[in-house]
Amino acid sequence: MEFKDYYKILGVEKSASAEEIKKAYRELAKKYHPDKNPGDRNAEEKFKEVGEAYEVLKDPDKRKKYDTLGANWKQAGSGNFDEWFRSYARSPHGEGAFSFEDLFGSGGGGGFNDFFDLFMGGSGKRSYSFRSRSVKGKDYEAVINITLEEAFNGASKEFNLNGKTIRVKIESGAVEGKKLRLKNQGGPGKQGGDSGDLYLKIKFEKHPAFEKEGDDLRLTLPVDLYTAVLGGKKEIQTIDGKTINITIPPETSSGKILRIRGMGMNTAGAGGRGDLLIKIEIKIPRDLSGEEKQLFVKLAELRK
Repeated sequence: MEFKDYYKILGVEKSASAEEIKKAYRELAKKYHPDKNPGDRNAEEKFKEVGEAYEVLKDPDKRKKYDTLGANWKQAGSGNFDEWFRSYARSPHGEGAFSFEDLFGSGGGGGFNDFFDLFMGGSGKRSYSFRSRSVKGKDYEAVINITLEEAFNGASKEFNLNGKTIRVKIESGAVEGKKLRLKNQGGPGKQGGDSGDLYLKIKFEKHPAFEKEGDDLRLTLPVDLYTAVLGGKKEIQTIDGKTINITIPPETSSGKILRIRGMGMNTAGAGGRGDLLIKIEIKIPRDLSGEEKQLFVKLAELRK
């Protein structure tokens, strides 16, 4: 395998910090970007080479393996030591006077053990049985949409995942943005490792009548002009399905807020409820008859 000196490619020292490596990469990537060098194959190759170098050196684990194993750093964890050893001896890392002391450090077993832990994937097994270490699968995240009624009352939701029916319990008082963890429903594990987890993020669907503000609910209530002026009653349905009568005081203005305490959303785990805030919206009568218009004219004259 051809040895590529990633530090030389980026023009930094081997002791360079992560920030210095990032800065060097950005400058070179900008210099050799294909958009700035259309049709230049050499610049295109340089751009790929710079990207490859940065991909390795920006990752602490990959950088450590590269620094230790040289051109064959990708074989770390493979257990193919013989192939690596032959390649190492032919690479610039292995040229000239070669000794185990150079490779593993003086002082005996410590460096040797550290090298094998790295080469064999960090197994930490001093017996060097070289068994593959199990790896947990990736965690996945998705959004689960629920209604305000389901958040208030609680619900059981079902969906299909990889041919399997999954049931999720939504607790009463559910909070938007909360994540529900489904253990072992994520990506598959490797080498006998457990599957990852699936996290479902709760999102509330838009409600046709209510708007949620914390534990309070807002509702816009259309009221005719006559009820607003003279007062009266209006029926509304609350989030828990009850029908209640709302008293509209005489001479109520459009935009007035009526507060009904304890008729909002329930508070998760607290046993309480927010309030229901009702905004009055006065509806002006339309298509008035001639007689109705005359009555409004007389009313206007009386108010002068």
